[in-house]
Amino acid sequence: MKFNNKGFTLIEMIVTIGILGILAVTAITALNPFAQFQKANDAKRKGDLSQIQKALESYYDDYKAYPDSKKSGNYYYLNPITTPPAGKTIKAWGSSWQPYMNVIPKDPSSGKYYVYYSPPTLPDGTVFNGQGYCLYASLDKNNDPGLCFSGGAKCTNAPAGACGSGVCNFGICSPNASP
Repeated sequence: MKFNNKGFTLIEMIVTIGILGILAVTAITALNPFAQFQKANDAKRKGDLSQIQKALESYYDDYKAYPDSKKSGNYYYLNPITTPPAGKTIKAWGSSWQPYMNVIPKDPSSGKYYVYYSPPTLPDGTVFNGQGYCLYASLDKNNDPGLCFSGGAKCTNAPAGACGSGVCNFGICSPNASP
């Protein structure tokens, strides 16, 4: 008598599902999606600040000074001269700043903010008076090589609490300053 069994036994199915489960857990652990999202957000933050820096240099070419920073609550915004020498308008994150940028980018995470900081004098004694600025962001990854300090401590000249729910641990500045 011939048996023509088609299909899988229960044991074969359990072993296959177990192997697939182990492979799935290994893949998720290796990829670490949360860390990948953090890495992507940090790359966006760095790119955004680089774009803003280029716009600020164009602004400087036009007016021979960088915009003032305007503090509203704990948030610092660009306070550019719109029609020199009079007339100042706050330019908030996410708003248009023509002809320099279509939209000034804002941090991809809710509760975190980019900071444009151009006071007359920085806490370390650097005198700006329209001739310098710093841009700050709060990176998620504390091991990024671009941080002001390893471990993610606040940049020296960053205003306290200005990055929102994060610490201003990444900064880029005009050539005459350091974050």
